[in-house]
Amino acid sequence: MTNTSNNIKHVTSALASQTLLDGTLTSPVASVPPVKLLPWLQVIKLGGRSIFDRGQEAILPIVEEIRKILPEHRLLILTGAGIRARHIYGVGLDLGLPVGSLAPLAACEAGQNGHILAELLAQDFVSYVEKPTISNQLANHLANAPTVVGSAFPPYHNHEFPTSRLPIHQSDTGAFLVADALGAAGLTIVEDVDGVYSSDPNGPEGQDAKLIDEITYDELAKQTGTLPVDRTLLEVMANARHIQKVQIVNGLVPGRLTAALRGQHVGTIIRTGAARP
Repeated sequence: MTNTSNNIKHVTSALASQTLLDGTLTSPVASVPPVKLLPWLQVIKLGGRSIFDRGQEAILPIVEEIRKILPEHRLLILTGAGIRARHIYGVGLDLGLPVGSLAPLAACEAGQNGHILAELLAQDFVSYVEKPTISNQLANHLANAPTVVGSAFPPYHNHEFPTSRLPIHQSDTGAFLVADALGAAGLTIVEDVDGVYSSDPNGPEGQDAKLIDEITYDELAKQTGTLPVDRTLLEVMANARHIQKVQIVNGLVPGRLTAALRGQHVGTIIRTGAARP
């Protein structure tokens, strides 16, 4: 009878047979700066309620502004959900649907807004693409077109965190996660206010509200009032690897978006936890 041996090739690795929750093992690897996949990309997030829900009076001017700056940048424009998502939430909660079912339903409206924007920019060879395409083929699309449009809602969907009855990860958070993962040059969030204020400018003490020129994510997280961005955005900013700052600008003021993309300070800048070079 032939004596055979089973030779196993062992690959040396500090992570082999160890828990990946051990910080002493993962920190030497995790501390290495990840590769910037698309360092020339500018990401724009357009608000659903702040821009699209206002109809043509808000949408058409921002479309024309984007059209004029297409020769200057390669853009990924992500769109948020508006008031219809709140209606979906209301019906879904009344029916007792879990948060994992509400998230993809609300994301549908963000996608619808994206389709509207892409159609308005179709003559400039702009198309709407779904999340898997953004993850796998964005560079190919941008090699043939100046801009790609997608949904800003993160694709947690059925895997949304069951810590709330409503999805906690919404469009601002989704846009930031995409921009940071791609190592983009910047992220500009377009809303209907000039930026972040010391208090709600539309509240009872609105006359005393002051525009905040620049603030860090942790300082902003301490504010208890209404914010123009998702609260979870501040949480993910703490773990940013590439995006060092996000600027919030007023999309209802002509030229603000153009100025922000050209590097001008025209809104509120939020500094993230990403290490500066």
